[in-house]
Amino acid sequence: MTNAALTDEELERYARHIVLPEIGGPGQQKLKRARVLVIGAGGLGAPVLEYLAAAGVGTLGIVDDDTVSLSNLQRQVIHGTDTIGMAKTDSAREAIMRINPNVAVESHLLRLTEANAPALVARYDIVVDGSDNFETRYAVADACAGEKKPLVTAAVGRFDGSVTVLKPFETGADGKRNPGYRDLFPEAPPEGLVPSCAVAGIVGALTGVIGTLEAMEAIKLITGMGEPLIGRLLLYDGLTARFDTIRYKAV
Repeated sequence: MTNAALTDEELERYARHIVLPEIGGPGQQKLKRARVLVIGAGGLGAPVLEYLAAAGVGTLGIVDDDTVSLSNLQRQVIHGTDTIGMAKTDSAREAIMRINPNVAVESHLLRLTEANAPALVARYDIVVDGSDNFETRYAVADACAGEKKPLVTAAVGRFDGSVTVLKPFETGADGKRNPGYRDLFPEAPPEGLVPSCAVAGIVGALTGVIGTLEAMEAIKLITGMGEPLIGRLLLYDGLTARFDTIRYKAV
């Protein structure tokens, strides 16, 4: 476990957090102790990793089996022209070290599957999903539900995005089970129905909006402040600059 005591350097680095009554010193120590697994170091994972590193999350795990390509740089801002061809996990690690050398980075150069997800998820406190396909999303969600780990999950496409928080292993204020990913999406859409970003395109800044919201939800879960998006799907329309919230329940 990461030593939660804050050094003089950390007290200065996180001063703007510490003066917030909702976080303070105890909340910053929780961030330092936290172990967060981020699935994907791409469009969503980039801002998640950057802001969680800057916030002082003690350990960040990164799952990605891809390498940096030129077409990634329009939205995957944790990478740069000089890291093209490098494993995304290594490129992200270098960026995180520049942002905050106090953060420990654990790289997992692999594709997450139903088989390997449970053991990997079990090693962390919270999981943030920045993947871009339903197969991985279901594998992550099922593993988090089984291992009783909170999950922040999101999706983006063209000009729209969504984000929610899943804790189906707990009950809400009404005494009923919190909904899980399969309550929100019982089945994956038919293959080809939802085109990839490579086919449909995507505005790079959109991933920044949604990924930053994911980071905020993770910080809320770690520190215990605010009201996480449990049972609520936050929708963002970039073209109209409009946010909407849909409530959903366990089936």
